[in-house]
Amino acid sequence: MPTSASAQQFLAVDAIREDVIVLKDGSLRVVLMCSSFNFALKSSDEQDAVIFQYQNFLNALDFPLQFVVHSRRLNIEPYLESLAERQREEESELLRIQISEYIEFIKTFVAATNIMSKTFYVVVPFTPVSLRKQGIASKTLALFGIGRTDEAMDARIFEERKRQLWQRAGTVVEGLQRFGIRSVPLNTEELIELFYGLYNPTEFEKIVAPTES
Repeated sequence: MPTSASAQQFLAVDAIREDVIVLKDGSLRVVLMCSSFNFALKSSDEQDAVIFQYQNFLNALDFPLQFVVHSRRLNIEPYLESLAERQREEESELLRIQISEYIEFIKTFVAATNIMSKTFYVVVPFTPVSLRKQGIASKTLALFGIGRTDEAMDARIFEERKRQLWQRAGTVVEGLQRFGIRSVPLNTEELIELFYGLYNPTEFEKIVAPTES
């Protein structure tokens, strides 16, 4: 019977170090979490300006980017539980009734509507020239840990590759800012949390906390 350890060999990720994803072939990745805006609500001139800035941003890059949209169904149970607790603590009968009606409204609305949360990411890569020159067969073997050398894990080489990667990430952050997109890199803990959520979607649902007015 296959074990969890054997399943890991099919993943391209080797480690997460110092806010950087290290792939099994020795290349690196930084993940930027990005803000969003409603393009349809902007005026025609604003839309043209955004498109123009986006074109300039892409044309100025000399490396590829990956844009990822992560959709996740919202888990509102913690929010409903907090409302129920507040209802029990409320002394006013009128407010208890209103909270009860609000809870029922939320339950009915969620049952009829599939509410999703979307998070936007940009993956910034750095692949050393030596790896880019490898053939398809060598890259495939590297993904499964075959034919790898200790070079990819050497601290000095890692620091040099990380420095070049963060230079690229800085360029992307500045370019996105020009057309109104704010972005921040995920740290090690956030990257681990992200991957855990991706590979364990039923165990790691987004928690909606009540907001204070």
